[in-house]
Amino acid sequence: MAPRPSAQGTVPFGECRTWYRVTGDLDCGRPPLVVVHGGPGSTHDYLLAVADLAEQGWPVVHYDQLGNGGSTHLPDRGAEFWTVPLFLVELDNLLRALGIADDYVLFGHSWGGLLAAKHASRRPAGLRGLVVADSPASYPLWRQEMKALRDALPPGVNETLLRHEAAGTTDSDEYKAAMMPFNERHVCRLKPWPREYLASYYELSNDPTVYFTMNGPSEFHVVGTLRDWSVEDCCPDIEVPTLVISGRYDEATPATVRPYAELIPDVRWEMFEESSHVPHLEEPERFQRVLAGFLGGLRE
Repeated sequence: MAPRPSAQGTVPFGECRTWYRVTGDLDCGRPPLVVVHGGPGSTHDYLLAVADLAEQGWPVVHYDQLGNGGSTHLPDRGAEFWTVPLFLVELDNLLRALGIADDYVLFGHSWGGLLAAKHASRRPAGLRGLVVADSPASYPLWRQEMKALRDALPPGVNETLLRHEAAGTTDSDEYKAAMMPFNERHVCRLKPWPREYLASYYELSNDPTVYFTMNGPSEFHVVGTLRDWSVEDCCPDIEVPTLVISGRYDEATPATVRPYAELIPDVRWEMFEESSHVPHLEEPERFQRVLAGFLGGLRE
């Protein structure tokens, strides 16, 4: 279980509120690690284990992006509202509100990795380092790789998925059941799924507005507004030291992750051999060592 938060609450974001949680002391003299969750439309819960770094003296900030979790929900807003710039502005607003915009490190997971990379490419003066975890650099690449992963599923599974996708019945129980072999291979290989992972899973299910709008009905059927988005063009503009993390069985396959390693000037790529999309849960001890080592290197 992650350490107890030292502070939590909400900060104003226009007419809305962004929920946050701080573990550790923001005034300890070390840059806080700000955790940007995936989805889009998930919550911070499945990444709570990152807060263990507070026990080693690194303050950690989690937050729920607008539309989910403890932040303001806006189920009636359409696709024109849910944009990448919205979430970039929300992140900037949070950093300023917490008084950490002049000294921080970003950890972005999955969709959060693309968002963090885009933020870093703007070269904010206070950013000290970047961690991109289990994140594709391009959704077109992601879609290409999804086809290969789906084709390798047990006989009949992909056919069931394709049938429901063509019919527009992706909310059916049969479609959801057919998703499970993929999720168990490429999203989280632990059995049973950890409580914190399930918490985010259920939160997203309770309000899928952002996920359905920007992503689509499932991890491997990206038909939302992000379907053609990429950060490959801005990776060369990232100046800070960058750690890239991915799992051997990750739905973010090596082909989708490689652009980060090839295009970011100061980058290191760590592959977790026993993990899929959540190495912080699947290989927690090695994850903590790698992340703590990276943060320690920033100080040096």
